[in-house]
Amino acid sequence: MKAKILYVEDDDSLSFITKDQLEMENYDVTHSANGKDAWSVFKKGEFDLCLLDVMLPQLDGFELAKKIRAVSKHVPIIFLTAKSMVEDKMEGFLLGGDDYVTKPYSFEELKMRIEVFLRRRKIIENAPKEAIIIGKYNFDYANLDLSINGSSKGLTQREADILYYLATRPNQVIRRSDILEDIWGKDDYFYGRSLDVFISRLRKYLNEDPEITIENVHSVGFKLNFPA
Repeated sequence: MKAKILYVEDDDSLSFITKDQLEMENYDVTHSANGKDAWSVFKKGEFDLCLLDVMLPQLDGFELAKKIRAVSKHVPIIFLTAKSMVEDKMEGFLLGGDDYVTKPYSFEELKMRIEVFLRRRKIIENAPKEAIIIGKYNFDYANLDLSINGSSKGLTQREADILYYLATRPNQVIRRSDILEDIWGKDDYFYGRSLDVFISRLRKYLNEDPEITIENVHSVGFKLNFPA
């Protein structure tokens, strides 16, 4: 089946070219020119991925992402942004975005970012169906769910990917560069900053079990500690 993409971009020329190229790559693309229309479209359909321009009329990309995350933790969100400030990009991650592509971008770069997430679907399909036990938590990677004592937390795709990466290597030091290359496909300063955001978020999710820690190993990476 074709992967279904919600593409939100108000630049007529750019959206026409990008939509055409994506469809030539066999994606099923639904385009909206503003955030308000995109939200209506999202509520009516099921999408495998969202491409959201940040600077949108009526409802900007960040506000649209908030609405999407309120009803779906699972669908990957990639921001398309002309903003170069790290703080702006970090805001996107804090709102539940999974990745970003900075304008002007090459189509090959955009395609690569999309394929990273669609490949994750195949990894999930091949992942163990039984929950991974992390201390007192049950982690259902296939369904992006983390639960403890009957309370369940839905994870975003990126949160689940990072936790799965750490949980399948328990009590081991994992290099930052390995996480970035294997999950983001790129090791650079900004992705390193975004990794820190996700690690902080996972620490918060896991704080009901005091025996679980995600340790910073200075200048090396991280270590997920929990009793066997």
